[in-house]
Amino acid sequence: MLIASRPQPAPNLQIPYRVEAGIAAEHDFAGGVFKPADRQHVSRIVFHSESRYFPAMKMRLVRLSSLLLFLGSAAGLAAGDAPFIGGRWIDLTHAFSSNTLYWPTAEQFTLETEFHGQTPKGYFYAANRYRASEHGGTHIDAPIHFAENHKTVDQLPIDQLTGAAVVVDVSARAQKDADYQIAVADLKAWEKRHQQIPKGAIVLFHTGFARHWPDAKKYLGTDEKGAEAVAKLHFPGLHPDAARWLVTGRTIKAVGLDTASIDYGQSTLFESHRILFEHDIPAFENVAALDQLPATGAYIIALPMKIQGGSGGPLRIVAWIAGKP
Repeated sequence: MLIASRPQPAPNLQIPYRVEAGIAAEHDFAGGVFKPADRQHVSRIVFHSESRYFPAMKMRLVRLSSLLLFLGSAAGLAAGDAPFIGGRWIDLTHAFSSNTLYWPTAEQFTLETEFHGQTPKGYFYAANRYRASEHGGTHIDAPIHFAENHKTVDQLPIDQLTGAAVVVDVSARAQKDADYQIAVADLKAWEKRHQQIPKGAIVLFHTGFARHWPDAKKYLGTDEKGAEAVAKLHFPGLHPDAARWLVTGRTIKAVGLDTASIDYGQSTLFESHRILFEHDIPAFENVAALDQLPATGAYIIALPMKIQGGSGGPLRIVAWIAGKP
């Protein structure tokens, strides 16, 4: 229980107090506040205090402080009364290991043991070191990856990496054609079935290729390594026309998909990367479990390793879906 006590005023000091209590509920969660669908009823108590000296002291000090305390009940915030309740979390991240898939020319993930066992002083201790390229496994491409002088991974604001998801399912087409490029027609068809892609959405493309992970031959089109293997890559991606349609006709935060690149495997110019990144729209690649997300209604949190000056990095991406856990 939280008890707010009124401090004793000092001599010649007048302290009028004002306490206000309100309810914050059923607000839009986009941009960091609550959505109507979430229907979170949270008590907000705001304490305002103002202190000033008497005029005889010929000086005035005004002090205003506000403390926002979100309480699940009058007795305090219980552990279960978090903003995300009445729903479930879905991990959209492939674990990093020796099986993690990387671009054929990239350094693979390596985990080396520094210490593992009992110390001379009798307690257990474990620590490792790892090495890997930025772009492999579930990861983020920062705009600077293909757009000079644009944002590095550490410069991406958290607000851009969190938000409502739009999931475009092209798995039926991708299953028939490993080189399928997601078209403007796919985006328009999604909008016809649902609604216009809302402002500030994170657009995710479900190709169904995550089911092949970590089989490089099926997922990438080849299990060979080196520069010569790049020409043998086959997997779906976003057509440049669709990327251009998104940046000119809609206002989105980020894109993502369950393949190794936002451009399809046979791309040599990486035009979709370049179009998106010129507009500082990052891409999430090798995303897992998109088949578990609805077309609308999921909330994405995608937090990368904050590498200063990085062109990308490992990404832990999760989705929250309202409803029964």
